Amino acid sequence: MKKIIPCVILLGLSAILFTSNRSLGNNAVHLVAQNTTKIDEFTSVGTEPFWNVTVSKSGIIYSSPDKKKQTFPYVTPIKATGRTADLVRVYRLQGKPNSMLILKKDSTCRDGMSDKQYPYSVTFLLDNTVLEGCADKK
Repeated sequence: MKKIIPCVILLGLSAILFTSNRSLGNNAVHLVAQNTTKIDEFTSVGTEPFWNVTVSKSGIIYSSPDKKKQTFPYVTPIKATGRTADLVRVYRLQGKPNSMLILKKDSTCRDGMSDKQYPYSVTFLLDNTVLEGCADKK
């Protein structure tokens, strides 16, 4: 009898764990599907000097006619505390400690050349250079 009780307990625990793992596995797959977030893509432009930055799942790409194009890995943006994610986004550029792209909701931003109105203003800090411009979602 003493040998049967531990076996029954072990069998019962195994059954509980097996059932829990199966349901956890289904929930884990479900949670992964729920947490899949869409990456918002942006195009940012500035004049004098002319430059642009694109944000997409393939990376953050800075280009300018007088400088070599620079590509940085995509990073999830930091949002402003207490604000919606669409109001302010800060992308830190990997490998450049003091470099970042800041997008801020601003319906009055105009590029200065075409006078096109954009829904975002942008500040781009790259090393010791600060560039300002406008941005739009792709």
